[in-house]
Amino acid sequence: MKLLVLGSAAGGGSPQWNCNSEVSKAVRRQDEGTSIRTQSSIAVTSDGESWFLFNASPDLGSQIFKNHQMHPKKDLRHSPIKGVVLTNGDVDHVAGLLSLRERQDLSIYAHPRVHSVLKQNSIFNVLNPDYVDRRDMEMNKEFQLKDKDGKFTGLSIEAFEVSGKIALWLEDESKGKNFGTEEGDTIGLKISSVEDKKSFFYIPACAKMTDDLRARLYGSKLVLFDGTLWVNDEMENSKVGQKTGQRMGHMNNSGPDGSMAAFEDIEVERKIFIHINTTNPILLPNSSERREVENNGWEVSFDGMEIEI
Repeated sequence: MKLLVLGSAAGGGSPQWNCNSEVSKAVRRQDEGTSIRTQSSIAVTSDGESWFLFNASPDLGSQIFKNHQMHPKKDLRHSPIKGVVLTNGDVDHVAGLLSLRERQDLSIYAHPRVHSVLKQNSIFNVLNPDYVDRRDMEMNKEFQLKDKDGKFTGLSIEAFEVSGKIALWLEDESKGKNFGTEEGDTIGLKISSVEDKKSFFYIPACAKMTDDLRARLYGSKLVLFDGTLWVNDEMENSKVGQKTGQRMGHMNNSGPDGSMAAFEDIEVERKIFIHINTTNPILLPNSSERREVENNGWEVSFDGMEIEI
């Protein structure tokens, strides 16, 4: 099984188009070791030919162009991409579906809550149902991913709910402090190869480490985990926004309530941050924050990162 990081950044990428934070400026200057990052998405294959996308970012068109694994290989109409699995309804995870509208067979898996959002927004009707199957995911049950024609792709997944919140663009202030958040608005995934039973976890958004999640992750070979912010009030500290990480449904990396501390007693062979905001100093290779991350056994993902599992 192979994993390809198509996009490693949070919403807006890094640098964001209108952000002038220190990190964004360093990336624009092309300081040594920095790199442009597109919005969060990964691609996975069990055979090197058929790939599934996990989230479809607004940058999907450029991500496909930059990665030869995603290119058409045969016939005038072809794609190695057989389908998409969505972990939530965030713009940076669903907008890329619009780039997959060109009469191509696909299967899209998502929680019924997310499918209902896509159904209510008529712009997603460009995904012609004659070519695109929308399939509900049952939580806490492993199942094999199939292409549009029902052929198994060699990959299986188990989806499970994690602490989070409803997508920002779907918030309803009349529904109280959780803005209408319900179970299923944010999920994590265990992704496995059917043939060799190897697996890893992909959790690009998570607001809290729970006992259930800790038990799931214990003993795993690889976890790609929410790396959005270094500290909870990072946006305000950087003077580029007011929302905290918790307000947006994300754990911070550092501190006693952060993800690094939460993972200290979880046996995981390899831990990688993904979905990293453009204000996060771990994006700078020479920062003290990057050193702290690496000293704690974490890696920082980057666009084009390839991992064989």
